[in-house]
Amino acid sequence: MSASATLTAASQPGLSPHARLRHDGARGGWVLLGPERVLMLDEIAAEILTLCDGAASIGAIADALAQRHAAPPAAVLNDVLEMLQDLRDKGLLTA
Repeated sequence: MSASATLTAASQPGLSPHARLRHDGARGGWVLLGPERVLMLDEIAAEILTLCDGAASIGAIADALAQRHAAPPAAVLNDVLEMLQDLRDKGLLTA
């Protein structure tokens, strides 16, 4: 799937209807399930995706993560935007 739009701090991402976030005991972590793909997630990626409810902006998500992890807000925002844009380009995220 090609990217039809670039995400911004104001975008409000949510999982695509065909994507599912699940804790997989067999794999020992979080996975993002999509058509014919399984993406293993690290703790931070899983935390980001749990905050993607379609209502919260990427800026608000990044600010919450920066506070929780005592990290620089600008760096967190850039990392979150990059990760979510990649998932959107793969068709696993809406915004």
